[in-house]
Amino acid sequence: MKNPLNKRFARDLKKEIVKYLAIFLFMSLTIGFISGFLIAGDSMKKAYDESFEKYDIENGHFVVDTKLKTTDIRDIENNDVTIHEMFYYNLEVNNDSVLRTFKNRKEVNKVCVMKGELPSADDEIAIDRMYADNNKLAVGDSINVNGRDFEISGLVALSDFSALFSDNKDTMFDAIKFGVAIVSDNYFDNLDCKDIRYCYSWKYSEEPENEEAEKDASAELAKSIYLKAQLRDYVPRYVNSAINFTGDDIGKDKSMMQVLLYILIVIMAFVFVITINHSITAEASAIGTLRASGYSRRDMLFHYMTLPVLVTLAACVVGNVLGYTVFKTLISNLYYASYSLPTYVTRWNANAFIQTTLIPLMIMTVIIVGVIGKRLRISPLKFIRHDFKGKRKSRSIKLPNIKFFGRFRLRIIFQNMPSYIILLFGITFASVLLLFGMMMRPLLEKYNDDTINNMIANYQYILKDNIPTKIDGAEKISVCELKEGDEEIIVYGLNKNSNYLKLDLSDKNKVAVSNTYADKFKVKVGDTITLKEEYGNRKFSMEVEKIVVYPASLYVFTSRPMVNFYMGKASAYFNGYLSDKELTDIDSAYIVSEITEDDLTKMSRQLDVSMGNMFNLVNIFAVILSALLIFLLTKIIIEKNSSCIAMCKILGYTDGEVSRLYLLATTWAVIVSIIAGLGLSTLILKALYRPIMDSFNGWIPLYLKPLIYPEMFVMIFAAYMVIALIQFFRIKKIPKDQALKNFE
Repeated sequence: MKNPLNKRFARDLKKEIVKYLAIFLFMSLTIGFISGFLIAGDSMKKAYDESFEKYDIENGHFVVDTKLKTTDIRDIENNDVTIHEMFYYNLEVNNDSVLRTFKNRKEVNKVCVMKGELPSADDEIAIDRMYADNNKLAVGDSINVNGRDFEISGLVALSDFSALFSDNKDTMFDAIKFGVAIVSDNYFDNLDCKDIRYCYSWKYSEEPENEEAEKDASAELAKSIYLKAQLRDYVPRYVNSAINFTGDDIGKDKSMMQVLLYILIVIMAFVFVITINHSITAEASAIGTLRASGYSRRDMLFHYMTLPVLVTLAACVVGNVLGYTVFKTLISNLYYASYSLPTYVTRWNANAFIQTTLIPLMIMTVIIVGVIGKRLRISPLKFIRHDFKGKRKSRSIKLPNIKFFGRFRLRIIFQNMPSYIILLFGITFASVLLLFGMMMRPLLEKYNDDTINNMIANYQYILKDNIPTKIDGAEKISVCELKEGDEEIIVYGLNKNSNYLKLDLSDKNKVAVSNTYADKFKVKVGDTITLKEEYGNRKFSMEVEKIVVYPASLYVFTSRPMVNFYMGKASAYFNGYLSDKELTDIDSAYIVSEITEDDLTKMSRQLDVSMGNMFNLVNIFAVILSALLIFLLTKIIIEKNSSCIAMCKILGYTDGEVSRLYLLATTWAVIVSIIAGLGLSTLILKALYRPIMDSFNGWIPLYLKPLIYPEMFVMIFAAYMVIALIQFFRIKKIPKDQALKNFE
């Protein structure tokens, strides 16, 4: 015989369709987004991992001053490697950006054609797909490169440039001002440009077993190359940011997204618990009668948990369908907005199914069973008597001696305290997300402005050697790179009476550090820091005497002789210039890098382009979460007090007065929850910010724009006001005869 209680499911669902539909839609969209994130991320990670073999990605590359002789290449290849030419030009584009231009790669670092085709004529060019998107270029468009117009024949992804780093030492790649391109062999070979870079890639005959073995093989190879040519750059694959940055980043946020999902499921579970508790209280006499008639606690528990679990299951199923369709595409587009990835294929992800279906179902079931199961343990007689106190003594709360309406509202708040606690928790969680989404653009704008306003010079040049210049105002500097753990630190050696940065250090072993360095490594004036050589074993200890406002990157400033000592050079040596004018009399072939405003601001510029859409999604999600929680909990509170509301109407109170009694109490709770949420979210975000930034090279100081807080308050409170209006009409619809129902 079927359980007659099952007949109530359809009726209860119809009665609470708005509540269940709101929860279902919210959970479906949340699960869909996170499922899509996991599916797209894992699919792209697999495509990325497979690209090393599919596109024969190099084990490393090096740049030398002059083209290697055939005999030199053979000698280097005796280290069980194969050497491949990977020559390129850095060519200027009419929009003030740079395209690193190669021939087609046929043996290593092969090209993935995303759209169109590779160039076959001298007036055709294939450019990186992400660079094209950021600069609003498409196949068939014309682009001026090196003073010549080209037709874009195709959009490509170069397997060794999945992240568009123009220099491996850069903190952040730049897909707006820098890109890569392929031209025809004939055009490349006949290009009238002196600034060719003699780059060679190598592939090991046998892949090293692990990173340690790869480091040893790479060190031996570097020695062999150094005997044959002057090394300008040497980048083994394991330190190549253009190759590794993407793989390290894809899926890095997976754990955070899973935690986000589980927190939301816990919040929804407690919303269900509050709803079920309200139903149990309202139907206590019927439950007691059923229990006395032979129904077990398990029967009653199964009955009350069935609809919430079924709604969760339906949301999980629909969410996964959305994940494999709509959200998979959305997330992959976000990845493509950040990285120059080859075409990927969506793959079935059993792990994502477990994390977005089985675990949420388990969390929902465990919480409902744990809380409601305990609620149902009292005896049938106590249910009939509406006695839920158990052995606890009832203690009335002494209210302050204020006006009646104030005391009434306080009583409403105390009676619905569990709902308001969930509201506080939910708004705090939503505030963390909203604060993160809203703080990023002001943070990046301030970082960008501070970087520009605190530039040492308009132009910073790093040279291959001490090349003279006749430009007035150019000041010699020495530059080297040392390591703080795994972080690259740029060390600038300045003249004692520098016109660009006054250090006034009291001793040659004293240094100044940039504020970003001090912030990241928690360094104070008087501390001693120890830096080591990038490839050697020497270590250098320095005492910090000053902290300089220079947010561009992680810098240490000291005297030029000290930097020359770190490099093993004579005290008069220099390898760079600071200048407010462009050094037009130095051949570009002798310039290792030229640092301008565009170079210093590339991190903020790229993060805004890559993550801007994500920030907007986070903001929308946070406001919807707040609105949903406020709607559900105010609805529960009004339903729970429907008899009291009806009695107030019988006593002569108008709909407006009754609404002010109940909605104003909730308004107080919402205001307190928003204010508390803003404070708690700030503390939480400050605790999370350092671990997040520690995973990046470089540092962006935390900045929370004061105007964000009133904006957040207005956004959440505006959502509440809309919901309060909805609940006002709900109060108006409560009939007076509701006070006579279930009268004990």
